[in-house]
Amino acid sequence: MCNYYIKPGLATQSKLKTVFNFKLILGLLLLFAIKQTKVYASINTALGNTYLIQNQKIYITGKVTDGSGVALPGVNIQVKGAGFKTISDLNGNYRIEVSQLGVTLVYSYLGFATQEFKINSFVRNIVMKEETQSLESVVVIGYGTVKKDDLTGSVAQVEMTDLLEAPVGSFDEALAGRVAGVQVSSSDGQPGGAPDIVIRGAGSLTQSTTPLYVIDGFPIEDPDNAAINPEEIESMNILKDASATAIYGSRGSNGVIIIQTKKGKIGKPIITFNSSLGFHEVQKTIDMMTPWEFVNLQMEISPNRTKEIYTRAELDPSDAKYLSVEEGGRVLEDYRNMKGIDWQGLMFRKSLTQIHNIAIRGGNRNTKYSLSGSIFDQDGIIINTGSKRYQGRITIDQTISKKLRGGITANYSDNLRIGQAVNAGASGSNFTSFALYRTWAYRPVAGVGNVDLVDDIYDGDEYENTSDLRLNPIITSRNDYTYNLGTSFMTNLYLEYDVVKKLKFKTTYSISSNTGEGRFFYNSNTPQGSPQNRTQAWLTNGRFSTSETTVWSNENILTYNNTFNKAHKIEMMGGFSFQEGLSESFGFTTKYIPREDLGIYGLGLGTPHASVATAGEYSLVSYFGRLVYDFKSKYFITATYRADGSSKFKKGNRFGFFPSAAFAWNMKREGFLKYNQLISESKIRVSYGAIGNNRIGNYDIYTQVTSALANTYSFGDEVPVGGIAISKLGNDNLKWETTKQFNLGYDFGLFKSRISLTFDYYNKVTEDLLINADMPTATGYERVFKNIGSLKNDGFEFTLNTINIRNKNFSWRSNFNISFNRNEIIELTRNQTSMFSNMTVGQNTAALYTSRIGYPAGMFYGYIFDGIYQVEDFDVSSTGAYVLKSNFSDNGSVRTNIQPGHIKYKDLNGDGTVDDKDMSVIGRGQPIHTGGFTNNFSYKNFYLNVFFQWSYGNQIYNANRMIFDGNYINLYNVNQYATFNDRWTPENRSNTIYKVGGQGPAGYFSDRTIEDGSYLRLKTVALTYSIPSKFIKPAYLSKLSLRVAAQNLLTFTNYSGMDPEVSTRHSVLTPGFDYSPYPQARTITFGLSATF
Repeated sequence: MCNYYIKPGLATQSKLKTVFNFKLILGLLLLFAIKQTKVYASINTALGNTYLIQNQKIYITGKVTDGSGVALPGVNIQVKGAGFKTISDLNGNYRIEVSQLGVTLVYSYLGFATQEFKINSFVRNIVMKEETQSLESVVVIGYGTVKKDDLTGSVAQVEMTDLLEAPVGSFDEALAGRVAGVQVSSSDGQPGGAPDIVIRGAGSLTQSTTPLYVIDGFPIEDPDNAAINPEEIESMNILKDASATAIYGSRGSNGVIIIQTKKGKIGKPIITFNSSLGFHEVQKTIDMMTPWEFVNLQMEISPNRTKEIYTRAELDPSDAKYLSVEEGGRVLEDYRNMKGIDWQGLMFRKSLTQIHNIAIRGGNRNTKYSLSGSIFDQDGIIINTGSKRYQGRITIDQTISKKLRGGITANYSDNLRIGQAVNAGASGSNFTSFALYRTWAYRPVAGVGNVDLVDDIYDGDEYENTSDLRLNPIITSRNDYTYNLGTSFMTNLYLEYDVVKKLKFKTTYSISSNTGEGRFFYNSNTPQGSPQNRTQAWLTNGRFSTSETTVWSNENILTYNNTFNKAHKIEMMGGFSFQEGLSESFGFTTKYIPREDLGIYGLGLGTPHASVATAGEYSLVSYFGRLVYDFKSKYFITATYRADGSSKFKKGNRFGFFPSAAFAWNMKREGFLKYNQLISESKIRVSYGAIGNNRIGNYDIYTQVTSALANTYSFGDEVPVGGIAISKLGNDNLKWETTKQFNLGYDFGLFKSRISLTFDYYNKVTEDLLINADMPTATGYERVFKNIGSLKNDGFEFTLNTINIRNKNFSWRSNFNISFNRNEIIELTRNQTSMFSNMTVGQNTAALYTSRIGYPAGMFYGYIFDGIYQVEDFDVSSTGAYVLKSNFSDNGSVRTNIQPGHIKYKDLNGDGTVDDKDMSVIGRGQPIHTGGFTNNFSYKNFYLNVFFQWSYGNQIYNANRMIFDGNYINLYNVNQYATFNDRWTPENRSNTIYKVGGQGPAGYFSDRTIEDGSYLRLKTVALTYSIPSKFIKPAYLSKLSLRVAAQNLLTFTNYSGMDPEVSTRHSVLTPGFDYSPYPQARTITFGLSATF
């Protein structure tokens, strides 16, 4: 065989002076072939590259790069309408055979727009254009993917490039306001705390409302989201309606969040590194009373005692001892210009945060890999608090043969959370043991004597109240030893086999192991271990606990795809899965530890107080299937069915069956819209289905017993014999909770999708609610799990995306979303119209919340504040005493005790006295609507992201004000908010703040301290500058950018507390309660990102 070549030209050595046309060259080649020789001729072509003709075959060569000139490996190149195709190599070079010049080549690559070029020369270099919408064109759904245009259900995509602009350690911290229908709220700002995520309203009253997470195909409930590095997330899709979630059956009732992590791609290794350093600071502190205001207040509470402590010069002006400054001889005016101790300034700090990520990814046609690691280190804005994470991930995808593929993903993380739970009391429910109570309550100035408030652990003048744990807030915080370490390991192994051309089988085996370790040590300088703690006299004590939860899952799926007559496309999927979970925990507590200098390692020297050892397991078996029919990409029908069997229910109720169906009509494909240049998208979606929920304890169907010291009995004065007692009633009849949901959606686009709108209306009703229901007192048991009641959520969701400006140098894109959800209780247990939830703040143990039929869950309940009794409301007796006029109702106190300046409540039933018959719904804890507004600006190499987030219509019960804006239990030496300076006095007849001692009956909740919790927050601002490639190529860099980002930059609200995003004792039944919260921090970071 003879081969003939035309070799690259060298312009400096052999430049031919005669220009050969293509026919002449072919003639010469034929002549050389006759002579059976190899001939090399040099030609300097206009492009200076090579073409090859071999046995009359024609090859086109070239290089594919992105807009920055970086080579793109793995680009698909295909001759349009023919079978010839290839991919670019590691350097972006390609070579493809064509039949003749003039054919059209199609270039396609994930993340870039598909391009077509007619080829009229033997060399074609291509610059691929990035397309931001391309990744969105394919949506990950349950057990598969679908084109966005073909969606029949309600599925929202999280824009990961926007989310990653937020300088946070966990993706859920940046999710609020980014997706319509997804409400994300934080109990407070404690580092490492997990936000509460609710999709389309709470679907349960007493059980978990968190969504199901599917991470790289592994379904898991209640994962530690902090274990996932946000930088590792490739895509996040949220399934909201029954059509989308029913494929997950029992666990899809609260919605599903599908997370796909980044994997390797064909090409040479690409190393990415990004690092940021920043600081946190408290957004707002509360103005407290100055020394003069504080002492003046104490004078009103107890004049004689205050003179003895603070103003001795006023006791006896003739006594030199009282006039001596050394003896504390001051008068009130001496405190007017005195600088007080700023306890908030000592408790809060400006703290550092560090985020470092590194990854290497690459691969070839058979093997693709990804290896990454990250470090997150955040010091809290309250001293001795913080969070750290060390995380690593590895992913390998392997083509084993033409038909068989496999892969493995493994993720490991260590999460350490340090410091006291600021919103939890250090000694049970004692309100004085909370960290911020101690901070706000501690007096700003000492009176007589040598009291050193800052360096002494306790203030002797304060400790006359036996229930008061007002220890030094700074010393107690520094001595706190609270360490919670969570270790997470998750691995996912899959095999995929092409049975025949259109039939595919996939099996997945996943395992998740989470271990937790808690170390708690309380020395004598903490509220828990102080000798001053007279409610829990354990002295130095500590606790150690460990837990482990392991979940394994196996899923097997068969998928068939086919198209008939180029019009009827069918996808059938069926599968079965198994899942088992095992959990165990151990722990012990000791007290009276004699050697507190040994710290946590001295636990063994203490007196054993309690120990715990528990274990539990569950299993779930499932069968599921889905049928998708597509007619000419106009009409789509999806039908889903799933059967789940759970070990949490007895035989007979063990299986639940959950069908769903959806229909979509893509009107854009119809003749009347197909060629419309204005409308680029118009699609109607409708769906209906049922989803289950089995989120109860593993053994709630069984009656449980306990053997405790209190259950022992001594017969004949002999050694006590242990006994058992029923601790919890079981219920053999428990069955699946079922949520039925209807969804109507419309997708609309204009001007080639420069404007796109998505609208959804939903109505979901949960029946056979799994509720930990109240029991009649006569039974001797408080609660038992039952299937009772019904709960409804319905609402509207709007999402608007616009490309406002797009040209060569400047672009501006916007996203706006808003969600309205209405929650309503339809039915409770038999003859029950309301459920009440109690709260304790000091002496208050009344019900603050009610969940009643016809209302949303968790409504505030109490008395209606009606101002302050004024002098005009009283008659004056002959002795000069004030007597409340008969036409005025009392406030629950004895009428003769009511005085001008006391609090007044509305007498709703008009019987002249305020009592529990006058309690009513006084506020709502759930918002009317939530949303977000994102703007992205780019100018040349600059990129700016601005994100606003809001919540509107919810209210907050500011329980801090009960103590610090009124001192409703009249504690002495407790500092107050500066707002209490406007209290009622004869000279300042306020109608909003009662006078000292005018709080009325202890234990009354009212709407006086309920505030509007609405807010608009400038959540994220990030500015990035990409350094031009010509400056970084010598350093072997393909990309280098510098960045400054801010989180929680500004908040616009009427709420008087530290932050409106708060719910310190959060549940569906108790939303919007604020007491001693860890404030949300303002964060500013500086960073760089590099790609090698």
